[in-house]
Amino acid sequence: MHLVIISGAARPRARSNTAKIIAAFQKGYEEGGNTTEVWYLSDQSQWAGATQAFERSDNILIALPLYVENIPGILLEFLSGLRPKTVPGTRLAFLLQGGFPEASQSRCCEAYLETLPALLGCEYAGTLIKGDLFGLSLTDEKSRAKLLAPFTEMGRYYAKTGYFDKSVVDKFAAPEYMPRGEIRMYNLIFRHISRLFMGRIAKKLGCRGRLDDRPYASCVR
Repeated sequence: MHLVIISGAARPRARSNTAKIIAAFQKGYEEGGNTTEVWYLSDQSQWAGATQAFERSDNILIALPLYVENIPGILLEFLSGLRPKTVPGTRLAFLLQGGFPEASQSRCCEAYLETLPALLGCEYAGTLIKGDLFGLSLTDEKSRAKLLAPFTEMGRYYAKTGYFDKSVVDKFAAPEYMPRGEIRMYNLIFRHISRLFMGRIAKKLGCRGRLDDRPYASCVR
């Protein structure tokens, strides 16, 4: 079975967490002799090819990061240019990843994604959700492999079923909400460690101001 994968991430492929997750998913999906092709919307020269792949394929997966509780603008622009399919039978699934550890943070986007296949003349094949992946590109190779291993397993699962079953997805996405004990512990101790960690990341990315700066606060009344 051939699978067309479209990455809706805005970051270039080399810096994209979504791209790393796709590669892990492909590994599992292709183990049984299946094939894949991937199109990256961060490279606009691939948009025409991605559009053609969407039009000719009946097995499609769109992978994306969570942006402000929903889909990235680059993906929304691409989707708005697609023509709905007139022949039934195309399965459209989604792989949604984000930095928040709680699956509840992705539920708004999941609800939106559930509506898209019908608008595009496709059948909804489920949405795979996983959070707590912000630091994927910042970890060492061993830690990264551990974080990506579950996606390889889900690639095997999807190759067998062709569908992300809701019960399986919810188990994979856990926790839905962080336990209150962990939240209290974070507020007491790890908040300060996280602040220091994020500050170092910001400096590496070129940030020179305070992370908690509110330059427009005086304008809000």
